[in-house]
Amino acid sequence: MGILGEDQDLLERDNTVPSINLREDQRQDLKRRLARVEGQIRGISKMIDDSRQCKDIVTQISAVSKALEQIGFRLVASQISYCLENPEEALKGGCTLTDVEKLFLKLR
Repeated sequence: MGILGEDQDLLERDNTVPSINLREDQRQDLKRRLARVEGQIRGISKMIDDSRQCKDIVTQISAVSKALEQIGFRLVASQISYCLENPEEALKGGCTLTDVEKLFLKLR
């Protein structure tokens, strides 16, 4: 096992990193969600600058964390769908369901 553990092993297998396969609507949805998270993070930074109450800041941090988790789940779900719908193409691209399963488990 490499220094980075299983992640490194995944990369060393054939020196390729599986690419993401998103439909355009999925890509736009993820980017929209990420933009919202960016705004929330800027808001948290301003809350800290403004010396807002800790509970309010932590509430916003929790919301960002949950939003990022949802983005991760949507990303992995789209990859699972792609692998199931296009198994031969997915394998050629260096992505197996086992690889995607490992990614899914990282989110938890």
